[in-house]
Order: sequence, then structure tokens, then C-alpha cells
Amino acid sequence: MHEEQEPAALACVHIDGVALRVDTQLTVVAALALAGRLQTRLSLAGEARFAVCGMGVCHECRVSIDGQPQRLACQTYCRDGMQISTTGAP
Repeated sequence: MHEEQEPAALACVHIDGVALRVDTQLTVVAALALAGRLQTRLSLAGEARFAVCGMGVCHECRVSIDGQPQRLACQTYCRDGMQISTTGAP
């Protein structure tokens, strides 16, 4: 027996000012990867960083979301109107 799935809900998120339509079941880090944005922040030494563990332990995926800094992109689901910034403080 085949069970029908409901269509995925879509959200429009803004990554560093660029709009992107994504499935609301995606995490912010997945949306960043889909957009080809493989940098979430810069280290204090100026090195590019991106998600490593995918479970909120390494904290390499920190971004600003809706003006709130240091949010874990791997633990945050996309929602309509979300403003994501990868240009904030390390």
C-alpha cells in the first residue's frame, strides 16, 4: 500500500540578502549548502568555517538569524521570512 505524502511547505529565506526558496524541513545549514554557500563564518584567524558535525557539538555552523548572533545553523529549521547572515562576528 502506498501512502500519499503531503507536499512540502516552502519558505523564502534570505541568505546575506539573497532570497532562496527552500523546504521548511531543511535546516539552515542545508539551505546554505543548497545555495552553494559553504562558509558560515570566519574564525578569529580569518579562516572560513562551515558545519562539521551536523548535531550542534562543534559550533562551526554559527550564523546570525533574524539579528540573533551565534545561532547553530545545523539545529535551526528554515521558516518563511528568515534572515540569515554569515558575515557576523566569529
